[in-house]
Amino acid sequence: MNTLREPLTRDRIIQAALHIVDGQGLGRLTMRRLGDALQVEAMAIYHHLPRGKEELLDGLVAHVAALPADTRPLAGEDWRDRIRAWARAYRTRLVEHAGVLPLVVTRRNPAALAATSRSLTEVLRLGGFLEAAAAPAAHTLLSFLIGHAALEVRGLEGPQPYPVDWDRRFEDGLEVLLSGMLTALL
Repeated sequence: MNTLREPLTRDRIIQAALHIVDGQGLGRLTMRRLGDALQVEAMAIYHHLPRGKEELLDGLVAHVAALPADTRPLAGEDWRDRIRAWARAYRTRLVEHAGVLPLVVTRRNPAALAATSRSLTEVLRLGGFLEAAAAPAAHTLLSFLIGHAALEVRGLEGPQPYPVDWDRRFEDGLEVLLSGMLTALL
């Protein structure tokens, strides 16, 4: 019986690795386990990722951390509403892929966040920020989101001495950040 298999691609490899990390944790991601999940010999993966596991980890970071904002002109829309919606989606993405979050925090992969940072800078620029203020504001927002998600994931891992409303903490922190950004417009 001849079964057709989907061709092996870099994207398919990254998706399979993400599935393993999401389901079993980062420590369970091996090239052999990934090959088994893809129904290929582990060595076949190296054809698409010549640097092996290092390139795979960079690919996971890029896949999870890269979420460009919508940069269409803001015609009548408040830039803060657009940033709020994007920030909520980004937080959800980071928390859903909590196993990759330590890599987002610790791996040196500046390209992974470059498109995201550029798009946020553009949203802020279209909202009235000068370029000199938009870029640092975008960086600050990304730092808050990644840091908050890391703390939230760590806080969800075990019993807490007191209950934490992570949604409220996120929304309050985001509002503080957005309020502070307003001073860059003055």
